[in-house]
Amino acid sequence: MGQKVHPITHRLGVNKSWKSKWFSKRDYRQFLKEDVKIRKFLTTKLKNSGVSKIEIERSSGTMTITIYTSKPGVVIGRGGAGTDDLKKKIKEDFLKGTKLELKLTIQEVNQPELDANIVVQNMIEQLEKRMPFRRVLRMSIEQIKRAGGLGVKVMVAGRLNGAEIARTEHQSWGKLPLQTIRANIDYSRGAARTTYGAVGVKVWIYKGEVFEKKEKEAEAKKAV
Repeated sequence: MGQKVHPITHRLGVNKSWKSKWFSKRDYRQFLKEDVKIRKFLTTKLKNSGVSKIEIERSSGTMTITIYTSKPGVVIGRGGAGTDDLKKKIKEDFLKGTKLELKLTIQEVNQPELDANIVVQNMIEQLEKRMPFRRVLRMSIEQIKRAGGLGVKVMVAGRLNGAEIARTEHQSWGKLPLQTIRANIDYSRGAARTTYGAVGVKVWIYKGEVFEKKEKEAEAKKAV
């Protein structure tokens, strides 16, 4: 039997980083609970804003939340009203009684077609609009191919097209080296809520191999 390992967890500290960046001995449980609740709130609130990931960083007296999105204009709103509302709501609901200074930054995702989380959201949206699942799979693969992906696998599972018995269907293209640690694999999953029940969606995208030397060269270029 195959033992499945989460592709991102498998590469943490190699070519993937943690989404929560802080250290605590006494308040670990409280901080973790806060992070989970804040992420859940922002993901629900910004459902149609193409959110890729939410990073939370804590230092003494400051909390910085970075939202990576393909539609920064939608999140920021007119004159920054959107971000102001989000900050106010987070402070009221999750940070009440604390003296933390909250900073909210929005970063644009340059290639949303190569971001597994955004691809999953698009697929869920299409499935909820009752588009044929095979067409959704095929279109997603074509978009990733055009964007420069080296390999992809897309999978849906559930009562597909309203069938009585749930099943799993997948399509793939290119190569997907899941056991190669230096391989840059983006992975995400979600569920489409259809009239027949939940349909699970999973996406793996292979973007090439990451070498330490190349990373250092890229960082040096950015610094210049």
